[in-house]
Amino acid sequence: MSHPLFRPRWLCLLLPLLAACSSQTPSAAADVPAVTVAAVTPHDVPIRMELVGETAGYRDIEVRARVGGILLKRTYVEGQPVKQGQSLFLIDPAPFQAVLDQARGAQAQQQAALEKAKADRDRVIPLFKENAVSRMDYDNAVSAYNSALAAKQAADAKVKEAQLNLDYTRVTAPISGMTSKQAQSEGSLIRVDADAPLTTISQLNPMYVNFSISEQDRLHYEKGVGEGGILAPKNAPRVRIRLADGSEYPLTGELNFHDNRVDPRTGTISSRAIFSNPDGKLLPGQFVRVLLDLGTRKNAITVPESAIIQSQADNMVLTVDKQNKVVARPVELGAQNGSEVVIESGLAAGERLIVDGLMKAKPGSVVKPVSAAPQAGK
Repeated sequence: MSHPLFRPRWLCLLLPLLAACSSQTPSAAADVPAVTVAAVTPHDVPIRMELVGETAGYRDIEVRARVGGILLKRTYVEGQPVKQGQSLFLIDPAPFQAVLDQARGAQAQQQAALEKAKADRDRVIPLFKENAVSRMDYDNAVSAYNSALAAKQAADAKVKEAQLNLDYTRVTAPISGMTSKQAQSEGSLIRVDADAPLTTISQLNPMYVNFSISEQDRLHYEKGVGEGGILAPKNAPRVRIRLADGSEYPLTGELNFHDNRVDPRTGTISSRAIFSNPDGKLLPGQFVRVLLDLGTRKNAITVPESAIIQSQADNMVLTVDKQNKVVARPVELGAQNGSEVVIESGLAAGERLIVDGLMKAKPGSVVKPVSAAPQAGK
C-alpha cells in the first residue's frame, strides 16, 4: 500500500471533484402545499338572531310615602318577598292622630248645630202652613238647616281626610314581590315630594326581557319573507336567552311587544319577551343574550367562520379553480349560524372553498386540494 504522500496525481485531482459533486446533489422539486377544500353546497339553515337584552321585573313599583313625617321603623326584611298589603314602614302617627281628634271635635259641633237647625225647621214648617209665621221666618229656618247640613258634610270630609292621613302613616306593599334595599333609615324625615322612594318592589314571575332589533335587520328579514327566500314560523317566534355564564335558561319565552316606531338615535326597534320565572333564577337588571328563532332560510350558502379572511375593509375567502390555483374571492357576509356564516354574495354553488391550510395558500399559487369530510346538515 502506497503512503498517502505518494498517492497518484490523478487521484489527488479526483478527490476534490467528488467532494464538490457530493455537496451539489440535485435538489428535489418544491413540494406543492396540500390544502383542505369543501364543495360549496346550498342548504336550508335556521335563522337565529342573537341580540343583547336586559331583564326587568314584570312590575317594578316604587314604594313612596303619601304623608310626611319621621320614619319610626321598618317592618319588613330587606331583599325578602312581601305580600300585597303587608306593612313595610311606620311613620310617626301622633301628629295625624291629633288632627283626626280635632276634626272629630269639629264634626261633633256641626252635628249639634245640624240637629238644632233641623228642630227649628221642623217647628216652623207646620206654623207656616197655618200662616202663624211669616214667609221670612220660614225661609230663614230652611236656610239655617241647609247651612248646618253643608257644614256637617264638610266636617265629615275633614274627619275622613284626617283618618286617611293617619292610615297612610303605615306604608304597605302595593303588590306582592321582592323588596330592594331600604332607601331611608329610621329617624329620617320623610317628604312626600322626595326624589328617592322608600324602597322598590319587583314582581319577578313572570319576567320581562327587553332588547332592540336594528331597522336594517328587520327590513332584510321582511324582504326575504316577501321574496320567498325565508320561511317564517307559523306561530310567534320562539325566544331563548343565554345567561352571563354561557348557560341557556331552561324555559323559552314569548315575544309580546314590538314597537311601531324606530328610535332615531340608535336606528333600532324596541322589543320585549316574557319568560316564566318560577324559581326566581332571573333577577332584574341582568344582561343576557337573546336568541330569536325566526324560521328557515332556503338554499343558503354558508362557510366556516375560520375560512373567512379580513383584508382591510373587505372579507375574503380562498377558492381553488380547475387548474388547482388559489383564487381570492371577496364576499358579503350575512347572519352567523353557530360556527357557520351565511354568504350573501361572492360564492356560487359547486366552487371549492379552502377551509384548512389558509396560511399555505397564496392567491395565484398552485395547491394540492384534499376533500374535507362532509359536514353535518349539508
